[in-house]
Amino acid sequence: MKTSYDPGEKFELKVSEVEFRRTPAGRQLMARIYQPQGAGPFPTVLDLHGGAWRRKDRLAEEPMDGAIAASGALVVAIDLRLSEEAPYPASVQDANYGVRWLKSRAAEWNGDAATIGVYGSSSGGHVAQLLAMRPRDARYNAIALPAAPNLDATVAYVATRSPISDTYARFQQAEKMKREAMIENNRIYFNPWETIHEGNPQEILERREAVTLVPMLIMQGALDDNVLPAVQEKFAATYRAAGGVCELGAANGPRPGDGQGVHRATIKGGVTWHATVI
Repeated sequence: MKTSYDPGEKFELKVSEVEFRRTPAGRQLMARIYQPQGAGPFPTVLDLHGGAWRRKDRLAEEPMDGAIAASGALVVAIDLRLSEEAPYPASVQDANYGVRWLKSRAAEWNGDAATIGVYGSSSGGHVAQLLAMRPRDARYNAIALPAAPNLDATVAYVATRSPISDTYARFQQAEKMKREAMIENNRIYFNPWETIHEGNPQEILERREAVTLVPMLIMQGALDDNVLPAVQEKFAATYRAAGGVCELGAANGPRPGDGQGVHRATIKGGVTWHATVI
């Protein structure tokens, strides 16, 4: 019998790490498991870290991951390849593999493989959006999972914090603000450059591509001047117009890491919320 999710619950956690996958260059990617200690099985969340596609790892969202897991969800945070190792779509391929891998192993950590949602912050939110919208894209599915070849990368819902929902608009904002490091981050990840449009969630919807529209939650810093709130408002409206469910909320902080308490509460609400909209 599945454990019903109550965001007000408080569980003890077991935190462990396992090998995730090894990159073609030989780097070992790891997964960090935040496992509630209780009857379960628990709803399951895959965390995709941010870092402008170029930095950070599975530990980036540790306070958030721990808080969500302690409320009664299995949370698994994975390393993604960074842009200087491999440009787009490498990190999306890792995430796609991560969903299939987690479906195959969730039961080992008392998780419910049928309720896997994805959480991503900033560039991790961008990866999460592409993963959810194109779960069967042949490029994204390029990494085989021999142990479970019939599993797919579909997810139940997506929850994001300040996702890069419009990659080109974010690049234009970086140019306007003369943020050279951010400009460089874009040029390294989107190589060749035209992939900034091909892998742009906003433009994918505007091109009316055949996509999967799972319930999506976007939490946006109201004062964010990297990804402007208006960009998220446009994306949410376009997503809804395409037939999807998209909830947009705001916190007062300017950056993805600000207002963490508000964001944690919203993510907890999102785990509950997804059950009411699918």
